[in-house]
Amino acid sequence: MIWELRMSKKLIVNADDFGQSEGINKGIIQAFEQGILSSTSLMVRYPAAAEAVAYAKNNQSLGIGLHVDLGEWTYNNGDWAPLYEVVSLNSRDDVEKEVTRQLEVFLLMMNKKPTHIDSHQHVHLRENINDIFIDIAQSLDVTLRRCSKIVRYCGDFYGQNVDGSPYHEAISVEALKKIINTLPVGYTEMACHPGMDDEIQTMYKDERKLEVKSLCDKKITEFVEESNVELCSFENIPFFNASALIY
Repeated sequence: MIWELRMSKKLIVNADDFGQSEGINKGIIQAFEQGILSSTSLMVRYPAAAEAVAYAKNNQSLGIGLHVDLGEWTYNNGDWAPLYEVVSLNSRDDVEKEVTRQLEVFLLMMNKKPTHIDSHQHVHLRENINDIFIDIAQSLDVTLRRCSKIVRYCGDFYGQNVDGSPYHEAISVEALKKIINTLPVGYTEMACHPGMDDEIQTMYKDERKLEVKSLCDKKITEFVEESNVELCSFENIPFFNASALIY
């Protein structure tokens, strides 16, 4: 099948961590209903995932992918330390089994395949396990974050520096307008992490509420429309087939 890439600017505003907590769910839902969020990635391991799935099923225009959760690491005293680990990233067998298990849970809960696949803290980009994710995404014919020649990845909308220190200027309205203003032709995914106050233990917490505020700002929704940027999801974007692209 020939897949056509239209000559226009298409923006996928994708929220990570849907289902991790009630507060994160609330932030993502608000950014979708009142702002420019158009897609999200579901974490299936948490009790709040059921609430997230129920909302997604009743709001089919919200794209929903799989956010594989193998652990989270925090920056402490000059080094990264695990907040929790689901499996060891050094064990390919354990990683493959866990990724497959989380995909099966997603399929059971959503009753359809994910629109895309990514992972918590981008662990799928690790060289020793990247091919596991590539094989699964290719078998489903869905986009794998940062491994696509169709969808460009933008991680600029993030409120912390590499060491975990605050960088709230990056999630301001002005920073978001700059990202939108410099979008190239084609598909771009802009990752985001909106959420509201709750008791979740994570390195990225205080910034979530600020993201919601920027994503829902009326100046941003108007600017997207004025800039002729089309908001969309990963729906129907194939894994990648070089011979099928028409620019």
